[in-house]
Amino acid sequence: MTILVTGSAGHLGEALMRVLRRQDRDARGVDIKASKFTDSVGSIVDRNFVRACMAGADAVLHTATLHKPHVATHSRREFVDTNITGTLNLLEEAVAAGVTSFIFTSTTSAFGDALRPPPGQPAAWITEATTPIAKNIYGATKTAAEDLCRLFHRDHGLPCVVLRTSRFFPEDDDEPARRDAFARDNLQVCELLYRRVDIADAVDAHLLAVEQAREIGFDRFIISATTPFHHDDLASLRNNLAAVLDRRESGWREVFGARGWRMLDEIERVYSNTHARDRLGWTPAYDFARALADLAAGRDHRSPLARVVGAKGYHEDGCADPSG
Repeated sequence: MTILVTGSAGHLGEALMRVLRRQDRDARGVDIKASKFTDSVGSIVDRNFVRACMAGADAVLHTATLHKPHVATHSRREFVDTNITGTLNLLEEAVAAGVTSFIFTSTTSAFGDALRPPPGQPAAWITEATTPIAKNIYGATKTAAEDLCRLFHRDHGLPCVVLRTSRFFPEDDDEPARRDAFARDNLQVCELLYRRVDIADAVDAHLLAVEQAREIGFDRFIISATTPFHHDDLASLRNNLAAVLDRRESGWREVFGARGWRMLDEIERVYSNTHARDRLGWTPAYDFARALADLAAGRDHRSPLARVVGAKGYHEDGCADPSG
């Protein structure tokens, strides 16, 4: 099987290429930026370039995108060109080439304003049934691209799987208040409770989707670390998060205290990965409980793959947010 990976110079694209090459699988990396994981340099907006890259491919892992931090530096037209037209080019050429698995990397940011319940309301429990409400051009273009995948499955029989990944980047948070209030590792370990996935687990989900796409046909999956929380915790997550954690993850206070870390004041939404675990058979290994155990033992809480891919950045001045 020949696998085409778009965005091979990015966090997830590089991680996929590293794993595929380690497995001695036939993988081709495509990106607008040169890298040691990029075999063909060019833009997915260029239809001729896409056609040439697609020749002989059996599966596509489409991770290339303009991300949320690019909202500050790129025009809406550029988002439409890359995230929608680029995806359309890939879908059309995938059909023409007889591709049998098309995996589209979307984002939990696509849920947009659905992620923020009004003050005084319980935290939102986010599943694939939650209706996205775009809050910026990034989310709008990602949901539009998801819909293109659905149409190409319906109209052409192309097996398409959409993976809405939560945060996996190692860079500082894009919100200044959060950057100022938390050390980077402190915040990112907290995010494993509700809105983060280790990149090694994200890679596993993508490779499972490649193998199962023909059987699945079309579906969307949330790819996020397994939360320890339950539905009956949602009200307390807005006003008494620490007490909920005392019930669900005993020992967190000692681990955090030893590092001078603090816990979030509240959590306003929780991503549920139940559908991915049930239908894809995905078993993410890196969650909050594992992070606590690793930290208590003096180990790095991140996967070896996350550590080797490292930070890339999206602007010259730093912060990034590939997902929500």
